[in-house]
Amino acid sequence: MPGEALASGAGTVGCAQLPDEAEAAAGLPASELMVVELSQDERELLLELLRLPTAGPLETGPGAPLPLLPEALDVYARAAAGCGLVELYRGAPGRDELAGEGVPLTVRQAVDEVPGFLECQPSLVLRLGPELPRAATVMFNVHLDTVAGPEPVGFDGRRFTGRGAIDAKGPAVALLAGIRAAVAAEPRVGREVGVLVQAVSGEEGGAMGVFGTRPLVGAGYVGALNVFCEPTGLRYLPRATAAATARLRVRGEDAIDDCPDAGHNATVLLGFLAQYLARELGRRPGPRDPVCVAGLGTGPLHNRVYGSGELLLNLPYRDAGSGHRAVAAVEAAVRSGLDAFRREFAELPEFARTAADCARITRLDWPKRGLPVLDNRHPEFEDLLSRRAGIPRMPDAEPAFTCDAIWTADLPDDAFTVVLGPGDLGANRAHAAGEFAEAAQLDAFASAVARLLVAFARHRHRS
Repeated sequence: MPGEALASGAGTVGCAQLPDEAEAAAGLPASELMVVELSQDERELLLELLRLPTAGPLETGPGAPLPLLPEALDVYARAAAGCGLVELYRGAPGRDELAGEGVPLTVRQAVDEVPGFLECQPSLVLRLGPELPRAATVMFNVHLDTVAGPEPVGFDGRRFTGRGAIDAKGPAVALLAGIRAAVAAEPRVGREVGVLVQAVSGEEGGAMGVFGTRPLVGAGYVGALNVFCEPTGLRYLPRATAAATARLRVRGEDAIDDCPDAGHNATVLLGFLAQYLARELGRRPGPRDPVCVAGLGTGPLHNRVYGSGELLLNLPYRDAGSGHRAVAAVEAAVRSGLDAFRREFAELPEFARTAADCARITRLDWPKRGLPVLDNRHPEFEDLLSRRAGIPRMPDAEPAFTCDAIWTADLPDDAFTVVLGPGDLGANRAHAAGEFAEAAQLDAFASAVARLLVAFARHRHRS
């Protein structure tokens, strides 16, 4: 009956068992009436996961301890077994699968240079129910790796704190709570409708999912409806951008501070180019994606002239065309920037040699480019999400962001992918100090997952 809570053995599910034929009388589908709360066991599971450091080597840098991702997967798989999920796969791709332009250079280098790089970052696939056709399956993807930077772990009764609280260990636990509630509410979930869960590594650190999500999608661990658990304010987002990384490298000769004119000043050259590129790329006419003028490094000392250094730019793009235009714009701006530097500094004695040689000692390359983007539509599933499951669509005017959902861009047209999760990347300080997730936000996501699965199962039953 409406308003009557069901005991699930672990948490609370409100109004979860209205029969199908009573939906019209109630005024709302049964799936929209579900309210789920994380149980005490699930809250303790989240705290246990938050205490495990799972930032990968691309985040932590050389010499740092390897992440405890294998241990985190053990913990997560044991908890998932309590919901009826069984383990289908655990592992990482071979190094031969991580070659080519679509794999960021940083990943290719780490595979060769960091001992145990792939072994310490496995991914996991879980399944609820028997093996069913893709048309009868919903897939959820959530990443258990985090950005670097330890954060105090805690729960004050209202708010979880810790690295991964919102991105994305908190959503990972809420996902299990939602599956638990859906099974209790609708017997077809796990019988006539299958659920896949990808718990992956390699989402952070610029890895772009190439050794986590990409091989799992390629192996067929997908559904008709695919949900990537990232903060979206509980609005479904059917788009995901990709990004290219440009690198400007200066390789000249050093000099001592007493004779600065004897060498090449990479600091002045790259500093000039950073400002020039920021202006030129920021002034491009027409619709465009933002450009991030990012890290610049030459050296830490005050008493020498550094002849070498690097400048990085990050270029997100929403479609292949805008990606190609951004690459062309950077290449053109670098050429004109070097010409401008030569003109401006040629007459200054300390920088004349740098000006004369700037084009020869500066190289532009692309550690990352050619990644796919996601922009899909599916009227039937969009109606299911918004009308049957009560999950609104994110307005098209709001920008998308980059996540592993890009790897489903080439699925057949009868499949649909969305990004959906609790909270907001910025407001919840996902990549900053003070990351947190409100318990109410996680409960709301668990409720949305349960509504989605119940709606999907009943939709399949009617079809």
